[in-house]
Amino acid sequence: MKTILILLLTSIGYCALGQFNKTYLFVGTYTDGQPDKGIYIYEFNSKNGNLKKVFSGENIINPSFLTLSPNGDYLYACTETKLPQEGSVSAFKVDSIKGSLTFLNKQKSGGENPVYVTTSRNNEFVINANYTEGTVSVFKTNRDGSLSPSSQIIRFQGKGPNTKRQDKAHIHAAVFSPNFEYVFFPDLGADKIRVFKFNLLDDQPLKSLENYDYTTLPGSGPRHFSFHPNNKFAYCIEELSGTITAFSYESGKLDSIQRIFSYSKLQEEYNSADIHISPDGLFLYASNRRDNENTISIFSINNDNGKLTLIGHQSTYGDHPRNFTLDPTGNFLIVANQVTNNIVVFKRDTKTGLLTKTGKEINVPRPSCLKMRKYGN
Repeated sequence: MKTILILLLTSIGYCALGQFNKTYLFVGTYTDGQPDKGIYIYEFNSKNGNLKKVFSGENIINPSFLTLSPNGDYLYACTETKLPQEGSVSAFKVDSIKGSLTFLNKQKSGGENPVYVTTSRNNEFVINANYTEGTVSVFKTNRDGSLSPSSQIIRFQGKGPNTKRQDKAHIHAAVFSPNFEYVFFPDLGADKIRVFKFNLLDDQPLKSLENYDYTTLPGSGPRHFSFHPNNKFAYCIEELSGTITAFSYESGKLDSIQRIFSYSKLQEEYNSADIHISPDGLFLYASNRRDNENTISIFSINNDNGKLTLIGHQSTYGDHPRNFTLDPTGNFLIVANQVTNNIVVFKRDTKTGLLTKTGKEINVPRPSCLKMRKYGN
């Protein structure tokens, strides 16, 4: 009887552990400007790459970019994006056991077309970038994870030589430094990476450090930005030049060390999108969008000097890879092809960095952002 009781308790313990040991893929989409499901959640199998849908939202308009709070308890979304009016930032509570979301509230984004949102170290603040308006907005969070109205809005000026795409400032990302003391804002319109000091104790926490700003080559159009896990290097994908710039980094200052082409062949126009580094810091991946090239470019990273070496290109098996992510194990890379409405799972060779299609693929309407998180042990 004692043995049976021990086995029963052990079984219950394993079941409880299983409930709290899940990896989720959160998918943001464009809804054609109409209320729709908008956000989807899939449970991810980190052994075989399988995706199982567990949740879809309702009455959400264009949740085109998502971010999770550092503890994973809350999700924030750029909503009502790409519309001819001011957008919004929406807050949701994450149920990590069920894999579901509960809407908390939303606030006006402080500008047209919010495209990127991020959080401070302990989720005290949410920072949002508005692309079309060329503004940045800051929100204090409440104890329940909901958002207070914006406490700071910063409007930027500037333009570039590409009159079609660089008529004014277009902030495309908001990225904290590894120690959360600085925030970097790639400005596609003005060919700059703008640098701000972040003061957690101030209701208006952003202070401009113009002498730290990095000016990219004219017409390059900096878009997304990522730090290396060793915190010594940073990388920016330039949308309009199809190029990646590598930087050495120290205390808020960027120093360019390399520019390297991301596409496999020359084009009349470029449309680079997203950039991520593998968890082990050995490889960098970037997405390239164009009618005759929809690829992930693969680079090895020299750990001593941060420079990149091109390894190859992988077709995304779809059109317009706006966004992609790596799973927490680093064994898989998952790509969202916005135009062809498909999300494709690739196995990643951790030694070579190369990608192999797994055959796992799901259909999601106009997927534009992927975020992943493991919950539990």
